[in-house]
Amino acid sequence: MSRAGRWARRWYAAWRASRLGTRLAFGLGAVALVVFAIVGTLTVGLMQDYLSRRLDDQLKTSQVSQVPHLRTSTDNPETVYSWYSAVFAVSNGSAVMQPGGALPSDPQPLVKVAEEAAKGDIYRTVYLKGEGDYRVRACPVDTDEGGTGTVLLSAAPQADLDNTVRQLVFVEVVAFLIALTILVMAGRLVLRRGLRPLADMAGTAHDIASHDLTATANLPVRASGDGGGAEVEELRTAFNLMLSHIEASLAARTVANERLRRFVADASHELRTPLTSIRGYADLFQYAAANEPAEREAHLSKIRAETARMSVLVDDLLLLARLDSHDAEHPVRPEQMNVTELATAAADAFRAGRPHHPLTTRLPDDAVVLQADPMRVRQVMDNLLANAAVHTPDGTPVELSLSIEGGEAVVRVTDAGPGITPEDQQRIFDRFYRVDNSRTRAAGGTGLGLSVVHSLVVEHGGAVSVESQPGRTTFTVRLPR
Repeated sequence: MSRAGRWARRWYAAWRASRLGTRLAFGLGAVALVVFAIVGTLTVGLMQDYLSRRLDDQLKTSQVSQVPHLRTSTDNPETVYSWYSAVFAVSNGSAVMQPGGALPSDPQPLVKVAEEAAKGDIYRTVYLKGEGDYRVRACPVDTDEGGTGTVLLSAAPQADLDNTVRQLVFVEVVAFLIALTILVMAGRLVLRRGLRPLADMAGTAHDIASHDLTATANLPVRASGDGGGAEVEELRTAFNLMLSHIEASLAARTVANERLRRFVADASHELRTPLTSIRGYADLFQYAAANEPAEREAHLSKIRAETARMSVLVDDLLLLARLDSHDAEHPVRPEQMNVTELATAAADAFRAGRPHHPLTTRLPDDAVVLQADPMRVRQVMDNLLANAAVHTPDGTPVELSLSIEGGEAVVRVTDAGPGITPEDQQRIFDRFYRVDNSRTRAAGGTGLGLSVVHSLVVEHGGAVSVESQPGRTTFTVRLPR
């Protein structure tokens, strides 16, 4: 790479590393420099053209006033200012200066102009050796068609015109440099003030980076202040919205992690209980196998019961995991189904399995058809009915109803048990949550039944809620048709 290329690369890297305000200020200065250059060039060009035309007019005025007199006399031409002036006799394309004229030491360039002027006025800029550029005007005084006669020539120095133009250029360069310096400095100050809100937002970002977000999801800082214009205000609002979104996401992740930790701990505890029982009964079975066959069968029955309970727990955990992950093997397969038939079947199964809880049903005569998974909807009904039986004493009436409200199929399971406190109602659908006060369970449960109900209903696009007071508890499931 050449030296110029390396220098350009270093300059470009330094330019990119500079602050935005500095780059904007110098960019503004570069634009202003281009504008100044264009304006200065046009001004100088127009001024030079104007002075040249004025000089030509002066030459013409001077000669026009002399030509009538020179036609009738042989007097010398007038000498105006420090101009050269002479009368030439032109014959056969050759010009000879007449006595009385004033010409430089080397008049040859002027002679050539006089020779060309025999047929008409001529303006020409010529260079005279040792004296510089001169503006020359030559006009015929008295010539015939053959170009023979006399010609008046005047030559004015352009030094004054050039000096005026050079002074104008100098004044413009100085004025533009001063204006450019003021513009860059003032622009830098204005930009620094205008970009201060961005610097404040950068400071807010650094402040957030200094906080330990692993301990808490709260972001205690926000971009504050005002000014900077509509664009900066829009950026500030978007920045604060982003921080709020990040804070909400972090809070949600913290809650999810806490729920996962609690879920794993509860699942481990629930699985440990039947596993401990199975291990104990297995040890007893090993001892009883060599002694009493009847005692051995009792231990085997206990092992089967604990294994079945653990299988239910594992199945519920697997179902909830699949509902959460939305994997390829989705557990819900909707189809056209009759909810009335499902409710009737669930009621019959409840009466057969829970004879100590009288069940009444209020079902419509017509079929209630909706798009849902019949096995999962039946599971929802079975879980709600089982929940009512498990958490109420024997003899507690239970009611199952089905109705159409608006565009939804509404299933309600009501029991006349002791009720659920408002605090417990808020967490009744949490996984592994149990009500351990007035609604103590009469048989072992996993604490996942209502969680499965909630997840399945939400997966179908519906909603489940609970209303409870002493002597009446109602679970309501709404499924869209």
